[in-house]
Amino acid sequence: MSTADPRLSINQATIKRADLATALRVTAEAGIEAIGLWREPVQEVGLAAAARMLSASGLRFSTHCRSGFFTMPEGPARRASLDDNRRAIEEAATLAAAGAPGSTAVLVLVAGGLPEGSRDLAGARARVRDAIGELAGDAEAAGVTLAIEPLHPMYASDRCVVSTLGQALDIAADFPAHVVGAAVDAFHIWWDPGVLDAIARAGAEGRIATYQVCDWKTPLPADVLLSRHYPGDGVIDLGALTRAVMATGYDRDIEVEIFHEDIWATDPAEAVRRTAAAFAAAVSPHLGIRAAADGALESRA
Repeated sequence: MSTADPRLSINQATIKRADLATALRVTAEAGIEAIGLWREPVQEVGLAAAARMLSASGLRFSTHCRSGFFTMPEGPARRASLDDNRRAIEEAATLAAAGAPGSTAVLVLVAGGLPEGSRDLAGARARVRDAIGELAGDAEAAGVTLAIEPLHPMYASDRCVVSTLGQALDIAADFPAHVVGAAVDAFHIWWDPGVLDAIARAGAEGRIATYQVCDWKTPLPADVLLSRHYPGDGVIDLGALTRAVMATGYDRDIEVEIFHEDIWATDPAEAVRRTAAAFAAAVSPHLGIRAAADGALESRA
C-alpha cells in the first residue's frame, strides 16, 4: 500500500461516480487516512449503515457536504430547508463519531443564491445569518461546527450569495467559534486581494473549520460548476494560501474537492492516486512539520 500525505483527505465529490463503499475502499487502499463525505451517497445506504462502513474503513471523517440553501423568504420552503439542515447536523455528528480518531464534526454550508425574481443580495445574506441563528443551537447540542463556505462570485446568483471569506466571517461573528466557522476553499477565494488578511483573521478568531484545495484553469467549461482541476494544474498560488492557513495553527485534514467531468470519468482508484500525487507536489511542501508527526491528529471530534 502506498503512503500519502497524512494531512490529505479525499472529498467524495472528487470521485463522485463511486458509491460509498467504493469511495471508502479506494481511499483507504491508496494509503490516505481521511475522507469527506457527501449527503447523497450516505443517504443512499442509510445513515446507520454509512456510519458502520466508515468505522470499518479505518478512515477519519473530515467534513460532511453539504447543507445550507436557505436564502428564500419565510414560508414552507424555508421551513423545509431548515428541517433538512437539522437532519444534516445529525448526520455530521453521527459520522464524526464513527470515524477514526481525529475525525471532525464539520457540516459545510452553501448559503444558496438569490431567490427567483430577486436582486436583493443584502437581504439574502441577512436571511443566511438568520437561518444560521436558528440552527446554531442544534449544532452546538450535537457538537457540530457549521462551516460557512464562500463561493466565487460567479455563483452568487444561483448558488451562494456569500462570496468572500470576510463575508463568511462577518456572519459567523455573532456565534461561538466552535459552533460557526468557515470553509476556506482555495478555488473560491484565490482571486480576492484581501484573502491573506481574511485567512489570518479567520485563524485569529478560531474559525477555520476546514481547508479545501483544488485548482483553477481557463477557459472555463460551459458549466462553470465543473471547472475544478487537480492541485498544481492551474493558476492558484496554493503555496501562498497553504502557508497562510498553516500560519494560523490549522492542524486538521486538508481536503481535495474536485468537480470535473473528465476526473469523474476516471477510474476512482486512479483519480485518488492522481489526487494524492498532485497534493504531494503542490500542497505538501508548504505544510511544514507534519501534524501526524507531532501528535496533532489526536482526536478533535
